[in-house]
Amino acid sequence: CFRLSHLSHGIEVEVKNKDKLCLYASLTLNFSVTYEVADNKNKTVSFELPANASSDGSKCDDTNSILKLSFPDGHSWSVDFSLKDESYQADTMTFVYNLNDSKVFPDSSSNETITVKTKPDITDVGMNTSYSCKSKDTLVASLRANMTLSDVLIQAFIVSGNRSKNLTTCRADEPVTPTPTHVTNATTVAPATNATTVAPATNATTVAPPTTPTPTLPTPTVGNYSIRHDANSTACLLANFGLRIGFTQNKEVNFDPPTEVSGSCGADNSELILVSNNIAVSLSFYNDTNKFRLHAVNVTINSSSGVFAQSGANLSLWEAAVGSSYMCNKEQNFTITSLLSFYTFSLHVQPFAVKNGIYSTAHECSLDDSSILIPIIVGAALAGLILIVVIAYVIGRRKTHVGYQTL
Repeated sequence: CFRLSHLSHGIEVEVKNKDKLCLYASLTLNFSVTYEVADNKNKTVSFELPANASSDGSKCDDTNSILKLSFPDGHSWSVDFSLKDESYQADTMTFVYNLNDSKVFPDSSSNETITVKTKPDITDVGMNTSYSCKSKDTLVASLRANMTLSDVLIQAFIVSGNRSKNLTTCRADEPVTPTPTHVTNATTVAPATNATTVAPATNATTVAPPTTPTPTLPTPTVGNYSIRHDANSTACLLANFGLRIGFTQNKEVNFDPPTEVSGSCGADNSELILVSNNIAVSLSFYNDTNKFRLHAVNVTINSSSGVFAQSGANLSLWEAAVGSSYMCNKEQNFTITSLLSFYTFSLHVQPFAVKNGIYSTAHECSLDDSSILIPIIVGAALAGLILIVVIAYVIGRRKTHVGYQTL
């Protein structure tokens, strides 16, 4: 038994098993898909879950639940949940879209039905609690499709037919606390290859092979990006930067300017989604009235060794006053998670209050601000002068002492 209601902010679903409520969900869901049109060109469309969606196919039992929303013509979105011990999690999120639907995908050169899957960051939700996440969460399911959820409230396993008021809140909704951001502008020198490292002696002396330096990547190419509300409007989000991505602790890759750019602009949230070759990057910005900041990052890398996917939320990076832009020409290093780092070059971004499609006055990062070097230089000069005076005094005293001894 199903009950589906359409709210002003999204959709509400109730699933029953033997006349007892077993799954509840309330959420807002938007999609963005890039597809091929004539002349090998790409087109990107963004659309929300339509009002005529159906929850048929949703079901739940003691250990597994499925929330499925289907809509014409041949499209569907679903999440599989599993229960283990005293907590549950979302195992797979699946989006099926039909490129033959000309209303959603006009001028598509393909009539295929595409299925993409990803694993959402919904884990360790306590039994008899609901998962809550008001913040926007964009999941890059493939290099051509992503899903954005917000205002999410889900209880996948309901005991005795009664919803719980207890919540497991997502990290993005947690209060923002300043986190140390590692910003470097240092040059890394690889160990000399002609040096020989000798291992500690045991019964025989073991000589380790010469160290091979890690190849240094060239400086990433700077890409210029903009998002518009529609084809007839000026840019509402501007960004340009070169990006190097560090992942799985010991790998780095340069992000080439992408072939696919999409995103959205809102009063409180803006998003920039970039796809290049086998890498997809999503940057989410938040406006707290006075300042904006980079709030969340999502990266997916498809490589020969498998799929790397990491997301960081509750960030406070690239901060500047709303109505201005943020700029940092020097290289910066940001630790997003223990497995994901960003290195930016020639960064300039303005996700809110863009006027006439051009950047506003920039707030420069401390690395670019040469004014802070003046007191450092003056201080160093004074320290050097004091040191010279002290040395001269000591030498003078020593000569005077030797003179007295001679007399």
